[in-house]
Amino acid sequence: MGLVSRLRRSRAARAGRRVPEADEAHLRAWAAAHRGVEMFVEPRTTVTDTTAVMVAADGSWTRRRVGGPEGARRLARSLRLPVYDVQIVGYPQRMRDHDARERVLRERRRREDLER
Repeated sequence: MGLVSRLRRSRAARAGRRVPEADEAHLRAWAAAHRGVEMFVEPRTTVTDTTAVMVAADGSWTRRRVGGPEGARRLARSLRLPVYDVQIVGYPQRMRDHDARERVLRERRRREDLER
């Protein structure tokens, strides 16, 4: 078997990957526990596999691995969630606002703990 055919087979195998079971279970449970959930697909990098970020209406979010872009779309379809490519649309403002609020609350708790 030549190098080119091995690379083609490897690429085809990666493209058809399923969402890892534990990650899929987490995403399904998280989506069920929150309202107004949308999915944002992050591309594969040299360090990480393709991931999906689920963002709720209040800005809370979670991130897990998914079986490539098609695996993310398949999962979003089964959950009836809108799915977006984060490289095209970016992250929603409510996610950044939520993180900023959480930072303020953490800092406030830290200061209160130091005062005690």
